[in-house]
Amino acid sequence: MTSGYEVIAGFVEANFAAEIAFLRELVRMPTDTPPGDNAPHARRAAELLEAMGFTVEQHAVPAAEVKAQGLVSLINLIVRRSFGPGPVIALNAHGDVVPPGEGWSKPPYAGLIEDGRMFGRGVAVSKSDFATYAFALRAVEAVGAALKGTVELHFTYDEEFGGLLGPGYLLRQRLSKPDLVIAAGFSYAVITAHNGCLQLEVSVRGTAAHAALPETGSDALAAAVDILNALYGERRQYAAIRSRLPGISTPTLNVGLIEGGINTNVVPDKVTLRLDRRIIPEEDARAVEARLDEVIGSAVRDRPGISVATRRLLSAAALRPQPGQARLAEALQKHASVVFAEPIGVSASPLYTDARLYGAAGVPVVLYGAGPRTLLEANAKRADENILLADLRRATIVVARVLLDLLDPETRPPP
Repeated sequence: MTSGYEVIAGFVEANFAAEIAFLRELVRMPTDTPPGDNAPHARRAAELLEAMGFTVEQHAVPAAEVKAQGLVSLINLIVRRSFGPGPVIALNAHGDVVPPGEGWSKPPYAGLIEDGRMFGRGVAVSKSDFATYAFALRAVEAVGAALKGTVELHFTYDEEFGGLLGPGYLLRQRLSKPDLVIAAGFSYAVITAHNGCLQLEVSVRGTAAHAALPETGSDALAAAVDILNALYGERRQYAAIRSRLPGISTPTLNVGLIEGGINTNVVPDKVTLRLDRRIIPEEDARAVEARLDEVIGSAVRDRPGISVATRRLLSAAALRPQPGQARLAEALQKHASVVFAEPIGVSASPLYTDARLYGAAGVPVVLYGAGPRTLLEANAKRADENILLADLRRATIVVARVLLDLLDPETRPPP
């Protein structure tokens, strides 16, 4: 007798060309965020999913909320497939991406395939898992067993801006109440925790003056240099703060944007810095922000004519290990180890993701999907982002096998 796992493998193999074509279509439509005009992509994804036989709910976020978040348009998608009473398992991936930037040797929006890899912005993070999850659900349907429970696909579009209008919106509006969640990840580790992130904008103000008489002004750039030196001094202290979770080392701090000045011959009256502070799960986010405020304020306290204001751009909580994760993590480990023919471990990630929003709502969540061992290998958020198509195929089989286990009353692990 053919087992359910064999049916899944056969289905994925037989339909893999269609899965590749599905992913290519998603990659070919840009979703650069910013600017975040992502409703057209959501509508196209809905068309592709409907062509596969799914019923797709399109949940448009009100325009005022979208604009307030600095985006242009946003529609979140939900597919619900009920097999009867039982657990609700949501699969979440995001379709928004950072702009491609420079340095590409392949066209960023062509879905070009070379040497078994597909190239394109978002192909690894995380449009690939639109394909992984949709085709995993179809593979489970093909088994035809007496299953119990519901699978939901949550395809959302503002992870790059914090996820509050993506999974945050779906949960806040009570459009979904999942019991378990698998969120977009990579294939060679099951992620059960990740860093948080604090992003601040620091505005340094002084007084403009002619470059021939600089003493008549208050140099905002010189003050900003003092702040930078203080921040980099603070960053050096982070080496002594170590996470206990494998996959996470220390907190990090990066100043990623500096703007200011009027002209070459004018003392700068305003300089703006933007910084990113990654918060390990053991840290308290409020204490981290208070400490940065103190470091920034102390750096310019003795500078006359200088004022500083900080504005929080993003506060994303860390995902900490949760009760209830074990059955998901163990099932994913077991099946991934078999399908990939190597041990797949449980780890944590230095990134922050939308998964934290499900965790904050009390829903056990783990990250697993299609992709390589490291972000660097995928070139995620860099030129020539890519995914090995063999990983996409294998990850689809893994997720489908896990869904089958969770939906089959005879194999479902205890809560």
